[in-house]
Amino acid sequence: MELLRRPVMLAALLAALTLTACGNRDKNPTGLLVDGRTTEFSQERETIWDAFAPDKSDETVRVNKYLWAASLEVLDFLPVQTVDPFSGVISTGYGTPPGGGRSYRATIYIRDTALDARSLNVALQSNGGRAVPESTARAVEDAIMTRARQLRIEDRKF
Repeated sequence: MELLRRPVMLAALLAALTLTACGNRDKNPTGLLVDGRTTEFSQERETIWDAFAPDKSDETVRVNKYLWAASLEVLDFLPVQTVDPFSGVISTGYGTPPGGGRSYRATIYIRDTALDARSLNVALQSNGGRAVPESTARAVEDAIMTRARQLRIEDRKF
C-alpha cells in the first residue's frame, strides 16, 4: 500500500507545481520609452481566460500620416529595410540619390501626430559610417515637411 501512495503523491505534487507555474506572475512587458512614456509592444497572457478577452487590434497608430507618406516619397531612392508605424521609425539601407555620387542611408523618426517640425527627426549616414553635415539632414527634413504640407493640402480638396 505504501508503494501505491508514492506515485500518487508524486503525481499530485507535479500537478500542484504545474498549476502554480500557471498562476499570477509578475508582468515583464517589453516596451520602448518614448517621451517619458512606455509603449508596450506585447502583452503577456496570465490565464487561459485572457485568450477570450476583447481584441485590441483596432488601436490607432500614433504618427502623422502626411509625414509618414512624405518621408517614404522623398526618400524613395533608398531601399526601405524596416518600418514600424506604431513607434514611428523608418529605417533604410544605402542608396544613391538621383544625380548624386555618394550613397546614404537614413533613419526617420516621427514622434507625434502633429504636422510640425518637432515631430520629425531624420538621421543620415554616408557610406563608410560617417555622419553627414547637419545642413544636409536639415535640407532633407525641410523637403519632407514641404511634401507633407502639400499632401495635406491635396487631401483637403476631396
